[in-house]
Amino acid sequence: MSLFISQAHAAAAPAPQGGGMEMVIMLLVFGLVFYFMIYRPQAKRVKEHKNLMSELSKGDEVLTQGGVVGKIVKVSDEKDFIVVSIAEGTEVTVQKGAVTAVLPKGTMKSL
Repeated sequence: MSLFISQAHAAAAPAPQGGGMEMVIMLLVFGLVFYFMIYRPQAKRVKEHKNLMSELSKGDEVLTQGGVVGKIVKVSDEKDFIVVSIAEGTEVTVQKGAVTAVLPKGTMKSL
């Protein structure tokens, strides 16, 4: 008669449940790991990039996100754009946010 239906056996008593304190501790640990591994380093990088953009001045040699290396000819504070001289007589206007790094003086001559 019980060919397809399994027999119901008496189940053991369920384990007593805790007060949920373990879950709260795990959430706190997860939050701390998230803060120290993801949020804090990213916030530090953003702050460094903002400082880099605010310190750009005429004559600095920069590297853009597109891989263009050039010397800053003009800085426009109100429009957030800079004019970069790539070669003699060739100038490009780029956004300040596109600047990845400020290179040491003389880098363009060594390339």
